[in-house]
Amino acid sequence: MADFMKSMIERAAKTPCRIALPEAVSEPVLKLAEAVVAAGVGTPVLVGSKEAGLAAIERARVDATGFDYFDIDDEAATDELSERYRSLHDDFSPKALARRMRDPLLCAMLLVKAQVVDAVAAGKELSTGEVVAAAMQIVGLAPGVRCPSSLGIADVPGFQGPEGSMLALADCAITAQPDAEELAGIAAASADTVRTLLGWEPRVAMLSFSTCGSAEHETIEVVREAVRLVSERRPDVACDGEFQLDTAIVARVAERKVPRESAVAGRANVLVFPNLHAGNIGVKLIQIFGHANAYGPVLQGFAAPVCDFSRSAPLEEMLGNVAMLAVRAAAKKEA
Repeated sequence: MADFMKSMIERAAKTPCRIALPEAVSEPVLKLAEAVVAAGVGTPVLVGSKEAGLAAIERARVDATGFDYFDIDDEAATDELSERYRSLHDDFSPKALARRMRDPLLCAMLLVKAQVVDAVAAGKELSTGEVVAAAMQIVGLAPGVRCPSSLGIADVPGFQGPEGSMLALADCAITAQPDAEELAGIAAASADTVRTLLGWEPRVAMLSFSTCGSAEHETIEVVREAVRLVSERRPDVACDGEFQLDTAIVARVAERKVPRESAVAGRANVLVFPNLHAGNIGVKLIQIFGHANAYGPVLQGFAAPVCDFSRSAPLEEMLGNVAMLAVRAAAKKEA
């Protein structure tokens, strides 16, 4: 296991959390739950029919010591959740809550919003779209955020930046064509994620094919407006642009291309792509040609911590994702 993931697991084990797992009859998810307990990362809370879950545990030959359950077939448990939820929120009627509790994924989102669990991890059997839609429907977005997004962490051999060989990249998986408001929210959410997860002081570069007016196009105006919005609304975040990639991360290029003082140019540790085309292509380029290790992506922008696994993710990667989720959940509880 990579040193980065080991460090995340060690941090998560210091402040274990309750993690809802709605894919409670999936063998890979049950093996993940076993690994979560063994690593001391937290308490896996299996959400669904407890009877079906116990049968799946037996088939998978998993040691269920340390597991907790939320049984959607237990009327007393669902009534208690409904009462607790409605004491905190008024967005669903008892009948609407009862319908949603029949779906393990929606029920897991209700549990985190009702503060019964600290986070939700899903996506091994469910699609990213299903996980994001459920989180949007129940959990909602954090204040000041207009859309969900993802942040990946790349460890690039041979690169030497402010954080050594590591860079944070957003958004590479969720929002296809963000407008200025959405792009500003992605930048702010990314800054918060790297502060919490990595302990970095974020320096966010808004990427473009232009640097400081070297080109003109309506899409560049979106990036410029996003920079203005972040500066106005989040003065605690060093955010600058529009920058071409080399200007953002290579100091000697920034010295030549940026005609003003900038805390970010040439020293960025968070790169925000202008759209999903650039983000998806960019992360794959550094993985294939730069032999980078990429961790995550971490879902961000929601009002509570939510994790989406890749359906092809091996157990080690899933455990690392849960550890990152637990670190973020612990930070949210302490805030």
